[in-house]
Amino acid sequence: MSAGTQGNAPTGVGRTALGVAVVRAMESRRRDRLFDDPYAGAFLAAAQGPFIPSQRGTAALVGGVSATGAEFWSRVVLRTRFFDDHLLAVAAGGVGQVVLLAAGLDTRAHRLDWPAGTNLFELDLPEVLAFKRKVLRRYRAVPRCAHRPVAADLRGPWGEALSAAGLDSARPTAWLLEGLLIYLTPAETEHVLATVDALSAPGSVAAFEYESVGATALRASAARLPGVAQYAALWRDGQPDAGAFLAGKGWRIEAHPAERVQARYGRGGVAGGFVTATRA
Repeated sequence: MSAGTQGNAPTGVGRTALGVAVVRAMESRRRDRLFDDPYAGAFLAAAQGPFIPSQRGTAALVGGVSATGAEFWSRVVLRTRFFDDHLLAVAAGGVGQVVLLAAGLDTRAHRLDWPAGTNLFELDLPEVLAFKRKVLRRYRAVPRCAHRPVAADLRGPWGEALSAAGLDSARPTAWLLEGLLIYLTPAETEHVLATVDALSAPGSVAAFEYESVGATALRASAARLPGVAQYAALWRDGQPDAGAFLAGKGWRIEAHPAERVQARYGRGGVAGGFVTATRA
């Protein structure tokens, strides 16, 4: 996965992080918000790129003009809160290492209350991490855990870079693959999951989505929506068998259907759901 830069902002695959930041910034402004990301708006202000959705494009996403746009928007909101709660619960249960793969502009290291001793690794392309670091420093953001950015390409030997940064494969790790697998080919997905498995001690947990907006019919619809088309063009459908792959490696799989998650948080409009997998 490659990314260039446009001014100070990431482009290519890296631009998808800005699309997610748009959703998180607007959700943070709601009175009934499911989470508060105080830095999402700062990333958008710093990007100043033409790929940031216009007011018209944003209105289309949130105003029900497109069911596809609404699905994209709602999924980002629900998955952010679901994975927030999941990671904090796992960390509270004693898993002291957290790895965010393709972390993008995620700010969980800075906005969540982590247990003492938590080590959080963020792996992404160097251009994305450099942009993020510059903005967070400008706003004097302070991480609430041991924060360890790792510059690496997931298509390569990224496990080596993670280990060099201090990941202890003899200890349980919480892995988050949020919004990632849809941008990978099946072969790339297998490489990522095989690396996760190889670095995971018993008690490790991985979390990701299933039945994502990369479904064939939904992608075709998204390709015609101005606010989403630029992201849909990057989707590769690398995730249908992710759960089965880990199950074949001895991981215990638990599905969290969207209906159950939506009932928990009082929001709707999302198909599919989420998976948490635990290594025996």
